[in-house]
Amino acid sequence: MWALLALSRGIDALNLRVGRAVTWVTLLVVLVSAGNAVVRKVFHSSSNAWLELQWYMFGAMFLLTAGYTLLKNEHVRVDILSSRLPRHKQIWIEIFGVVFFLLPACTLIMVLSWPVFMDSYLSGEQSSNSGGLIRWPVKLLIPVGFALLVLAGLSHLIKCIGFLRGQCPDPTAREGSKSAEELLAEEIAREALEREASVQEQRNNHEGR
Repeated sequence: MWALLALSRGIDALNLRVGRAVTWVTLLVVLVSAGNAVVRKVFHSSSNAWLELQWYMFGAMFLLTAGYTLLKNEHVRVDILSSRLPRHKQIWIEIFGVVFFLLPACTLIMVLSWPVFMDSYLSGEQSSNSGGLIRWPVKLLIPVGFALLVLAGLSHLIKCIGFLRGQCPDPTAREGSKSAEELLAEEIAREALEREASVQEQRNNHEGR
């Protein structure tokens, strides 16, 4: 088990480095997008190559950070029942989801997207837009991004098993501050309690009279 946990740490380190590197891609997207807007508005000109580069980098932001997002437990989850269950049962549900949904789906997409990339690369596929970019780099992002997500899923699975064996901390615990959604939910709940208390106080005052 310790060897698997060491493998998990290596996978996490890889996704962490990729996530931090893509942070700079985000900055480049902002700069390129702003530059495209300025050139279009001020000089009444545009470049398909720069527009497509902006789209390519935008795609890279999402595809290459899917594994990093799973590492940080920031993927959207719609939880109706599992939060009411004991912790070990929640982890078993997590394992079930990874084994039967996450890993098969991501592996399938990764395998099916590889021939699409190879066809584009070998044929030298070019954008249909005048002055556009070659297409294979953006198509390569799909298998690479899902490969990183598969690795992150394997790491998450190892940590879930390790947690059940008492050999590592809870892998589903979120790091850092609460999300905006959690803060909003707490604020709504607090306002509801305050309104309820106010109504109860008014009733008590009315009965006292």
